[in-house]
Amino acid sequence: MLDPVGSEPVAEVVRRLGAVLSMDESLAELAVRTRRATSRSGELAEALADGNVIKVFAFRGSMHYLSPEEGGIYLALRSAGRQWELPSWVEHYRLTPSDWPDFRAAVREALSDGPLTLAELGDVLASQRAYRHLKPVFDKGAGTLVKPLTWQGDMSIGPPRDRQHTFQRLDTNPRWAGVPDLDDAGPRAIMAYLRTYGPATFDHIHYWLGEGLSAGRKRLNRWLTEVRDQLVAVDVEGTTAFVLGADADSVGAARPSQAVRLLPGHDQWVMGPGTKDVHVTPLSRRDPVTRKANVVIVGGVVCGTWRRKGDEVIVVWLDGRPLPEQAIKEEVARLAGIVGRDLQPTFGS
Repeated sequence: MLDPVGSEPVAEVVRRLGAVLSMDESLAELAVRTRRATSRSGELAEALADGNVIKVFAFRGSMHYLSPEEGGIYLALRSAGRQWELPSWVEHYRLTPSDWPDFRAAVREALSDGPLTLAELGDVLASQRAYRHLKPVFDKGAGTLVKPLTWQGDMSIGPPRDRQHTFQRLDTNPRWAGVPDLDDAGPRAIMAYLRTYGPATFDHIHYWLGEGLSAGRKRLNRWLTEVRDQLVAVDVEGTTAFVLGADADSVGAARPSQAVRLLPGHDQWVMGPGTKDVHVTPLSRRDPVTRKANVVIVGGVVCGTWRRKGDEVIVVWLDGRPLPEQAIKEEVARLAGIVGRDLQPTFGS
């Protein structure tokens, strides 16, 4: 959705990307808006409030926007490790694996009347003798404890209230398709990844679904074997990669683009294949990318960084090729239209 820029609604952009990191809301919104030919401020927040997208703890334990129709496939993989059954969890939270079904039910019941902040949720739960010991945990933020509740589809992160996160039931969202069976979710997650980020190697899939969701190498290898007959091998500069068979003709017909795009830090264009993929992020530019620098891409390759300082957009060029100054100016003008400011590009170091 970067060349050409798409016309799909917010929810479709999120679904297509698989996940959009939401630790910084301004970056999340820019990641979505830069993929839409026309957009306006606040659309991502509106999509969350309307249930057209959901927000949960997903990849690498961070908050992400997901599609309510397809997001459950990633949560199924995230739940596969059953971290809440680890001895350290049981000892710290004093909740045994057999306690979790009742605990989950108590959380859903607490949220039945609408979204609550973590402190409010802790107060409701602590009113029950079985969970009174968790009050100090919620007072300190309960960040780790609540993550499995989103992985298992009991709740999601709702619209903020007074700058605090709220949590709401997921099963009241009519678009929510639930968390499927793990062995159904695995192949679907692989196919979804290849549909968006292919051509990709099996290492890419292990990075995205294995390292990102702790899905487990043996499971991923088994699922890859199951879907192997639906994939087509292609050569990417001497490396064997794979695309879906249904996409092979369109990939083969694609022509290189030299489009210039200004992307936010940790944009899915970079995070989808991973910062170790030198086709997207050359090794010499990996350090600023891993530090969440906003990136300039040319033809899909990270060639520089950018940052805003007032109404200035300061571009640092990192590539040996000539600086595409006019194309960058045009992209800064597009960014200005997105953020509603009169921005001027400057070139620095």
